[in-house]
Amino acid sequence: MSAKSRKIVEVLNGKTVSPPPVWLMRQAGRHLPEYRATRAEAGSFLDLCYSPALATEVTLQPIRRYGFDAAILFSDILVIPDALKRNVRFEEGHGPRLDPIDADGIFALKGDGVQNHLQPVMDAVGRIRDALPQETALLGFCGAPWTVATYMIAGQGTLDQAPARLFAYKEPRAFARLLDVLSELSADYLVAQIDAGADAVQIFDSWAGVLGEKEFADYAVRPVRRIIDSVKFRRPHAKVIAFAKGAGLLLKTYRQQTGADAIGLDWSVPLTFAADLQKDGPVQGNLDPMRVVAGGAALDDGIDAILQALGNGPLIFNLGHGITPQADPANVMRLVARVRGENR
Repeated sequence: MSAKSRKIVEVLNGKTVSPPPVWLMRQAGRHLPEYRATRAEAGSFLDLCYSPALATEVTLQPIRRYGFDAAILFSDILVIPDALKRNVRFEEGHGPRLDPIDADGIFALKGDGVQNHLQPVMDAVGRIRDALPQETALLGFCGAPWTVATYMIAGQGTLDQAPARLFAYKEPRAFARLLDVLSELSADYLVAQIDAGADAVQIFDSWAGVLGEKEFADYAVRPVRRIIDSVKFRRPHAKVIAFAKGAGLLLKTYRQQTGADAIGLDWSVPLTFAADLQKDGPVQGNLDPMRVVAGGAALDDGIDAILQALGNGPLIFNLGHGITPQADPANVMRLVARVRGENR
């Protein structure tokens, strides 16, 4: 089966597929007991990301269990800062930690050796593609420059990304330089994933929702546009999903401004607005992850509402953000069956 006949690729080409293809953000993760076992075997989180064998294993686990229409590479958005020698580490109970970067550090950044550092990720992509069923798409990904920059500046995640917002106002030249560096390296990274076997890629801008209108244009739209332009210039067949969480009404022109083939929608996007966005092309989303935790009627009703509102156009069914560790795998199985019309 060719990549073009994989359901998600068909949707990304603008086709309406019924039932819609389904995958879930963070589908390979802590809600799965088999993931927790592999994570313990790996030692550190980054060791898991950089082990082609173990990254392949955890990527395949939700495909074996649920039969999703796509696998997404198991890695992390912070591997590029790690390759830039920002001392990335993941502390249990605290999340990612990095050495905070200042203006001098930004102007001293060098991209030499970054792609070599990330070669184990490409090795994993090749292994995953070889191991996947032919009908299952493989998605690669990267973090959007704004979101990655927020971690690099603060040294950790923060509630409203105030450190990065303040830095951008006080050090506009340095901040622009950081976004440029991340855009260039991210484009190279995505092209390498496509060459290694990814059918499509997603750009995660998890912190886009904290930005004002002008800042959204400068920090979220322009860098993502630069990435997509670079990827498509080098790989014209490439398909890109852009996910700007919390962007709200700014999504109205996000697809056109970035050149994305599809836009991901978080659960706060009203379905009437989502249907308007779908008139311009494929959308992905946007079930509240808490419905998967709740299960039962809350899960069924959420699924049915999305299918009713968006199922007659090009749709990739997904959550509005990542699946949470509290989710019961039985509820995920129920979700997949209901999307496919098997338990209505």
